[in-house]
Amino acid sequence: MQIIWLGQGGLVFKNDNAVIMVDPYFSDSVGKTDASKHRRSEVPGNLLDVRPDVLIFTHNHLDHYDPETIKDLIGKDTEILVLAPYSVFDDVRKYGGKNNYVMFRAGTVWSENGISFKAVKAEHSDIHAIGVIINDGDKKYYITGDTLYNENIFSEIPDDIHALFLPINGVGNNMNFTDARRFCERVNPDVAIPIHCGLFDDIDMNEFSYEKKIIPEIYKEIEII
Repeated sequence: MQIIWLGQGGLVFKNDNAVIMVDPYFSDSVGKTDASKHRRSEVPGNLLDVRPDVLIFTHNHLDHYDPETIKDLIGKDTEILVLAPYSVFDDVRKYGGKNNYVMFRAGTVWSENGISFKAVKAEHSDIHAIGVIINDGDKKYYITGDTLYNENIFSEIPDDIHALFLPINGVGNNMNFTDARRFCERVNPDVAIPIHCGLFDDIDMNEFSYEKKIIPEIYKEIEII
């Protein structure tokens, strides 16, 4: 898998079978509602041109489910698999078209083009928030979505996660550095990639102390061995 971090919780996964986009946020919608959260870097044009085969939303907060971003990705002529939790599902279906809208709740699995997607529990202020495990048939990638540390999450997580993507910013009902490290220790992935920092704040992800971390660079491919 080629993986690119889009900032905040946004990620793109690409292989020969599909382009998968998780929680894209390309606008300044949050900054328009909160002047302290204007985005600090513009999205490169090459990423704005990416057209996903699969769109996954983890919850209904504006930096994860952004109508201003979505209107440029979903249209009446697109044929996208859209995996959306209950809090997003009814709204995103309004875009209509030939897209396949799937209600994605914890425990739900969808398989397509040799890839399986499993929704898992997230503990967030959106009570319908989810994480997702992407299994490409070779490796498993776990995107927690926005979440706090919660013991009830771990029973759903397999013990062979290759890469774990998780928030560490410690506000807005997300884990801080300490709990994110504990989360990593429980999941025990091959590598952990901290995200959800840097677009609105000055958090230095290098200070995250988990030994098997990879620090991503926004809009760049994440090199995972």
